[in-house]
Amino acid sequence: MLPSPFSAPILPCRLLFLVSLFISSAYSDFIQQNFLGCLSQYQITEFSTSYFTPTDSSFSAVLESTAQNLRYLMPSVKKPDLIFMPSSEAHVQAAVQCAKRLGIQLRVRSGGHDYEGVSYASEMEQPFVIVDMGKLRSVTVDVDGNSAWVEAGATVGELYYRISEKSNVHGFPAGLCTSLGVGGHITGGAYGSMMRKYGLGADNVVDVRMVDGDGEILDRESMGEDLFWAIRGGGGGSFGVILAWKVQLVPVPPTVTVFTVGKTLEQGLSKILSKWQQIAPALDDNLFIRVILQPSNKKTVLGLFNALFLGPVDDLLQVTTRSFPELGLEGKDCSEMSWIESVLYIAGYPNGTNPKVLLQGKSLFKNYFKAKSDFIRSPIPENGLEGLWSRLIEEDGSLMIWNPYGGMMSRIPESQIPFPHRNGTLFKIQYVVLWQDGNVSAAHCMEWIRKLYNYMAPYASTFPREAYVNYRDLDLGMSRNGDASFVQATAWGTKYFKNNFNRLVQIKTKVDPDNFFRHEQSIPPLPVSRKKSRKRRGRIHLSNNHQYD
Repeated sequence: MLPSPFSAPILPCRLLFLVSLFISSAYSDFIQQNFLGCLSQYQITEFSTSYFTPTDSSFSAVLESTAQNLRYLMPSVKKPDLIFMPSSEAHVQAAVQCAKRLGIQLRVRSGGHDYEGVSYASEMEQPFVIVDMGKLRSVTVDVDGNSAWVEAGATVGELYYRISEKSNVHGFPAGLCTSLGVGGHITGGAYGSMMRKYGLGADNVVDVRMVDGDGEILDRESMGEDLFWAIRGGGGGSFGVILAWKVQLVPVPPTVTVFTVGKTLEQGLSKILSKWQQIAPALDDNLFIRVILQPSNKKTVLGLFNALFLGPVDDLLQVTTRSFPELGLEGKDCSEMSWIESVLYIAGYPNGTNPKVLLQGKSLFKNYFKAKSDFIRSPIPENGLEGLWSRLIEEDGSLMIWNPYGGMMSRIPESQIPFPHRNGTLFKIQYVVLWQDGNVSAAHCMEWIRKLYNYMAPYASTFPREAYVNYRDLDLGMSRNGDASFVQATAWGTKYFKNNFNRLVQIKTKVDPDNFFRHEQSIPPLPVSRKKSRKRRGRIHLSNNHQYD
C-alpha cells in the first residue's frame, strides 16, 4: 500500500533545491550521453570538434559568439545542455533524427540577431540542445542565372560581398544590418533598403533545401508549394531546419547615392517628419529614406534621415526637390558609390572600410535590450509626436527606427507569402531600449518601453495591432511548454501574420503534427490531428555533401 501524500514529510526548501539540481544534472548527463551516442552511430567526421557541453572551457564562448541580446545570457536564463555545430547537411539530418528519437527539444540558430533569444535560450521547462549552423556558410553566385545559393549559417553581409565579387550590377534586397544570419532572417521576411524597389528577401527566394521533422532533405519541388509558402516569412523554428536558400538576384546601377541628414526639434523635426509620413511611401521606388530617432543631450530629439537612392545624385536631387523640399537636401550632403559600398554605409561602417570586412560575419551590436514594433497606416499628428518626444527624452537608451513602405511593398498581395504587412502600410516603427547593466536597469527599461508602446496604441494599426515577426516580442504572448493551443497562439500569430496565420497552422498540422519544431512563439499544430499523426521510425538515409547547382 502506498503512503498517503498527506502523511509524507515536508522536505526543507534547501533539500528540495538540491533534489531539483540532482535531477536536472542527471537529465543533462542523459541528454549529452544519449544524444552524442546517437550521433556517433552516423560516423560523423570531425565529431570531437563539433559539440560543446557546459563543462567544456569553450562552451560559454561558443554560446555567446552570435548572441546579440545579453538579456538571454544572464545566469538566471536556462542554458542548453549541448551545442552541436554540424559541418555538413548529413550532420543536420542526424541531429534532427536523434533529437526526435530521444524526445529532446531542439533549437536551431543561424547566428543572426534573434531579439528574444529563442534560438539559443529557452523559457520552457524542458532541457534543450542547440544546433548551430555557423559552419554551413558557403555562398555560390551564378551571375548568368541571376541567382545564388547561400547556406543558412552565412550572414547577409557575406552574401552581399560574394555577389559584389562577381558583379557590380547585381544585388539582393535583404537586411540593412550585415550581421543578420541568412537562415533565420529570410524565414521572417527580410526587409532592407531596396524593399520599395524589389520587395523583401523572402519575396525573392526561388528554392530551398531544408531538413524536415523526419530528417529528410526537401527542396521546393519535394516539399510542395504550401510548405514553400510557409517558410518564406512564416517565422523561424516552426517547420524545419533551413540548410540553404536559392535567391533571385536583382539589378542595381553601377552608381548609387546615399545620404544622412540630421534634424533636431529646434530645427523643425516635427514638421519635417510630418511631411515624411505623407510622402516617404509615395516617393520614387528607387528611393528609401528611413528615420532614426534618439534623444540628444537630455533636452531634444535628433532625427537622422538615412537614405539609399538607386541612381546618381543629380537624379536624387530632382526627386527630393520636387517631393521633399522640407528636408533641404543638397549635393554636398550626398555621396555616390557602388552598391556594395552603400551596404557598408547603411550598416554604419566608417567611410573607406574595405568590403572584405563583411566576410568576418561579426556584429557591431551586442547589448542588453528590449524591442517592439508597430505598423502605421495613418500619419501620426503633431500633437502625437510631441508626446512621443517627451517620452524619448526621458530615457537615454531609447531609439526608434521608422522604415518607409509603399512601392513594390504595396503591389505584392498580403497572401503572396506569410508576411502580410503590405498595401496601406505607410511605415514600420521599431522601438528599442538599451541598457548596460543586466540587473540594475532591466526592470526600469522594460517598464519604460512597455509604457511607450501603450502610448503609441492610438496611432498604430488595429484589429490586429500588427508586429514584425523578426522583431519577436514575447510580451505579445508565449507558450512555456511548447504546447500552445491555437487560441493561445492567436495572441501573437495574428499580429505577426494577420489572416495568413490560419493557413500557417494548417500547414504546420500537416507537416509537423507532433510539434517537434517548437519554441515560445512557434506556429502550433491543431491538437485533433496530433492524435492521428503517423510517426515514421527507423534509421534515416544521410545525404552526401550537396553541390549547389
